[in-house]
This record gives sequence, structure tokens and C-alpha cells, in this order.
Amino acid sequence: MSEPLPDGSPGDTAPDVLLTGLLFYDLVFTGLGRGPVPGEEVWARGMGSGPGGIANLAVTAARFGLRTSLAAVFGDDLYGRYCREVLAGQEGIDLSPSRTAPIGWHTPVTVSLALGADRALVTGGAEPPYGQDELIGDPPAARSALVHIGPEPQDWIAKAAASGTRVFADVGWDPSQRWSTDLLDQLSLCHAFLPNETEAMAYTRTATPRAALRALTDLVPVAVVTRGRDGAIAVDQETGEYADADALDIDVLDATGAGDVFGASFVAATLAGWPLAERLRFAVLASGLSTRRHGGALAAPGWGGVAEWWRGVVADPGAEELRRTYGFLADRIPAGVGPPPPEAPPTPL
Repeated sequence: MSEPLPDGSPGDTAPDVLLTGLLFYDLVFTGLGRGPVPGEEVWARGMGSGPGGIANLAVTAARFGLRTSLAAVFGDDLYGRYCREVLAGQEGIDLSPSRTAPIGWHTPVTVSLALGADRALVTGGAEPPYGQDELIGDPPAARSALVHIGPEPQDWIAKAAASGTRVFADVGWDPSQRWSTDLLDQLSLCHAFLPNETEAMAYTRTATPRAALRALTDLVPVAVVTRGRDGAIAVDQETGEYADADALDIDVLDATGAGDVFGASFVAATLAGWPLAERLRFAVLASGLSTRRHGGALAAPGWGGVAEWWRGVVADPGAEELRRTYGFLADRIPAGVGPPPPEAPPTPL
């Protein structure tokens, strides 16, 4: 039986996961039947709030037992102080590479309207006063780094890769919709690339998710294409494995941050040395479970949420197929796991 959690050497304090990116304060409204139109007020039946953006990845990793170090910019305001308290105090994330911005720069705020299986976002904020290269500098030794690549390469990623850190990359929506293939040049620094199917097809100029996956296997050792309600597909060229995981049948409350939960969960399973099929199914499961709760970061299920779900599957006479598909969890869930993390409460505005 392989270890359920990645273990460093005795006394090792190097991060398992190093992250940097934009931090947001997320305010999420659920139970909306439809979005508002100009001049109209719509009441939501549910609301939650908490850290968002890069925090989604950091909290997910920490809740799966990874030593997590985050470099982000916090505003010197209510939202910044709240996010710091949650991430460092509640979740145990190392914020030593992070900075507090000068007075006058405010923590970006995102309002998420959960509409069916998707969401609409409105964000207010400004470009942070410190860039990612400035925050990280010479990156510390880390077992992995979770990054969002964009049009402009980041020097710290090349430094981290050169020092042996395994880089797991995602990519965001291109508002210009040009989808420049130059961005794919950065994959030479990466161990894995995890775009969604729309992004994967656009950047590879292919017509199907599977064709996009084939194109990406020429560029990066581990290629993953996420497909929302259709699950995910992946290839690991280092092991010769191919995997296809179906999404779970889950009533979605809020899809905010589900893709980030997928990415960090995949990293956790990779660092634990699991086979590709298990890595992919685990990430699909964690992502799906996160959609049953409000918010992004604080919806991450952690081991407590996974263990609770698995106990329900074991006890359900009609869940035979799920028991076969996810039977590996019996040997992966750590002993003595506590209850799932608490729901994300609304924070005073």
C-alpha cells in the first residue's frame, strides 16, 4: 500500500507546494434561478464568502496535508486581514513570501453568481503593486509549484524548474480570444499541464478534447484536459498511462473554484505516487464535492470531506459501481481523519 500523503524526510520544512498568483475576496450568491437584468433586484437563497483566486489552490493543497507556501499580495483592509487570518491561522498556510500592499491598494473583490452548473463573475480591483517574480525572487526548494501561465513568461518558474521543482501549470481565459500558440512554449518548463477543454482546443487549434490531449502530449510529460460534467482525460508519458474519469452525478450548488480544486488535488495525488487513473479520479471527486458548498477555497473538501463521501458510498447498497471505481480510497484515506471542514460563512461587509 502506498502512502496516502506525501512525506518529506525527517526535519524537512521545504514546501510540498509553492504558489503565487492573484488573491481575491469572494462573495458568492446561490439559489438564483436566473441572473438580474438592469433595473432589477434578485434575491438569493444562499450566500457564502471567503478567500478566492490563488487561495482556492492553496487551501485545497493544505487540506490534503501538503506543506503549502503562498506568495500573494494582500490589501491593508478588512478583506486582506480576513483572508490572512483564514489562510494562515485556520488553514496553516505559510504566507512568509506574501506582502501587504501600501495603503490605497485594496484587496480585489469578486462577486460570483451561481447559475446552474456554472457561474458569472464580477470583479473589482486593480493590478497588484508587486509582480510574481518580485514576490518569489529566488524560489525556495519545493517539491512542486502550481502556476497559472500567461502571455508573459515568469522568470521564477524557470528557476524553480531548473532546481528540480515539478511545475504543474494551468491557463486562464484569453479575453482577446487570439489564443496565441506562443504560450505553449512555456510548457517546456512544466511537468504537467491541466487546461479545460475549451482552452486546450483553442491553444492547440484542434476540434475535440481528445485531439487536444494528443497535441499536448508532444509538449509536456503529463497532459490533462478537464471537461466539466464530462469528467477529465489524461496521458502520462513518463509511465505510458492513459486515463479517462467520468464526473460524479452531483447536484451543483456553486461551481466557483472547482477547476482549482481539481488541479491541487491532482498535485496531491501525484506527489503521493498514485497511478494516473487514481490521480484523475481523485481530482474529479474532490472537484465535484467542492461544488456542493459555497465559495472556492473554503469549499475544498479535504480528507474529511472525501472520507465522509466514501463512508456514504460504502454504506449505500446501490453504489456498487462507485465502490468499484473508487475502491482505491480504502487504502488512501489516512487513518483518524476528522470531519469535513466547516461551511464558508458570510463575512461582514
